[in-house]
Amino acid sequence: MRPFAQWAAPAIDGLLFDIDDTLTTEGRLTAAAYAAMERLHAAGKRVVPITGRPAGWCDQIARLWPVDAVVGENGAFYFQRHGGQLLRRFQDTEPVRRERRARLAAIATKILAAVPGCALASDQPYREADLAIDYREDVPELPLAEAERIAALMREGGLVAKVSSIHVNGWFGDYDKLAMTQQLFAERFGIDLRREQRRYAFIGDSPNDAPMFAFFEHSIAVANIARFGAMLATPPRYVTQATCGAGYVEVVERLLGD
Repeated sequence: MRPFAQWAAPAIDGLLFDIDDTLTTEGRLTAAAYAAMERLHAAGKRVVPITGRPAGWCDQIARLWPVDAVVGENGAFYFQRHGGQLLRRFQDTEPVRRERRARLAAIATKILAAVPGCALASDQPYREADLAIDYREDVPELPLAEAERIAALMREGGLVAKVSSIHVNGWFGDYDKLAMTQQLFAERFGIDLRREQRRYAFIGDSPNDAPMFAFFEHSIAVANIARFGAMLATPPRYVTQATCGAGYVEVVERLLGD
């Protein structure tokens, strides 16, 4: 990973970004980070959060934030406010999601019994398609080795599992953040990201962002990504000097020439 200061700052049409510990800082959305997002959107750049957070959160984000759309639950869906109404596009149908939620609940029970100190994420009731196990958001922080153990138990249960900065997420299906992002851009913006990815930048902070880091030439991480070290299957090309939301602001200021 190279220092973000070495980034050539080419013309970029939009910024895609993770939320937790990328846009936010210690679980809060600071005024500076929100203002940076708003300035980016006002400048005509495409602004799209790509998050592991639940459908309940993403409903509010798509309606109220200065964004063009949001991808949630690690690629289970995208939401977009269009013509004053909320468009909701899921990877799976409601009957499939309902059946899978029952299976996810059984897997969660096994994990909670096997890994002391973890818990269901507090936002689990607002999720449509995945299981989120908290290892450091609303519980005393567990070592990353325990987060990896949770992920391993999810995989034993047949789930795709990814470690984020606060949760371990698991789901049935072969989708991820990147797959749904490509679908969003094709269906709603008429853009083939495989051809146009150089026009966009992505910023994240954890292993569940690896597909995005691998795909985008302009892939960036905030400085707190250092805590994951060798867990990163594919590291980003650049890393900011600042951590969390301040690192996000650093990127936006560079994009806008501030």
